Amino acid sequence: MTEPTRTPSSDLAAAGGAATPAAASPPVVPAPETVAHRSQWSDVWRQFRRHRGAMVALSLFVGIILFVSIGPLLWRIDPTFVDIRARNQGFSLAHPLGTDQLGRDLLARLMAGGQVSIAVGLTAMTIAIFLGSLIGILSGFFRRLDAPLMRMTELFLALPLLPLLLLMVTLFREPLSQTFGPALGIFFLIVTAIGATSWMQAARIVRGEVLGLKEREFILAARSIGTPSHRMVTRHILPNVMSPIMVAATLGIATAIITESALSFLGLGFPPDFPTWGRLLFDAVDQMVLYPWRVIFPGLLISLTVLCVNYIGDGLRDAMDPRIRGR
Repeated sequence: MTEPTRTPSSDLAAAGGAATPAAASPPVVPAPETVAHRSQWSDVWRQFRRHRGAMVALSLFVGIILFVSIGPLLWRIDPTFVDIRARNQGFSLAHPLGTDQLGRDLLARLMAGGQVSIAVGLTAMTIAIFLGSLIGILSGFFRRLDAPLMRMTELFLALPLLPLLLLMVTLFREPLSQTFGPALGIFFLIVTAIGATSWMQAARIVRGEVLGLKEREFILAARSIGTPSHRMVTRHILPNVMSPIMVAATLGIATAIITESALSFLGLGFPPDFPTWGRLLFDAVDQMVLYPWRVIFPGLLISLTVLCVNYIGDGLRDAMDPRIRGR
């Protein structure tokens, strides 16, 4: 008989040993830790929150916005309602801040005036930032436009702002009032006049940023592959200058509110039955000694709003500075 073939494994099995173990499994490599992606704006917000003054100012500014926007829904007294029998009253439950010389409720007029003043500030700032950004980008990116646009900017900077505004209001007040109505016409005139005379600083800031950006590698690479100029401006230049534009816009709101208040205080702003904070100051200045709170409250709101906006602008400027944000 033929003997069965003997193998080492059969000998090991016969001896009571275990079979050859299977090949060892590969070592388990731990998965790399997932790193949360942080956007630029999340870093900006994180840095902005560290600025205590800016956070306090933001809270106060939001409170002012709620006061002038939601307040009239809760305090339903008409700010233009005249009640001669209640004129020159002090603090009371019916009129918490008193009344003026015509019996109009001062609390209602403060809230209505805040809506107009803040709307003027936002609209005039939008016009100024649009003009400043457009002129700054054109001047910084296109060399042949740099000299004429900067000379025009310097010309506007050399003009006295307040006399120029007074001249514009005097010349165009009546035609616009007849065309659009007393309130809407003067609103268009004031926001256009303020916006058209407040864009110069934004233009110079944006121009400086563009001059530095257009020599960067990604702009040179885009130019080398034949990217059109308008596409480079919209896709590469404009997104990278948004930080200084936002800071300039924030500070521009304060300038516009102060300018509108000055025009209204001089009697060249909105009509008497259209309350603004500056108009309230103008109406109360003659009786400031007898009724000082009529000057204190609108002046306090103007000062507080401007201070809050300036602190918010400082916080944004620090938060958007990469040298500070990286700390």
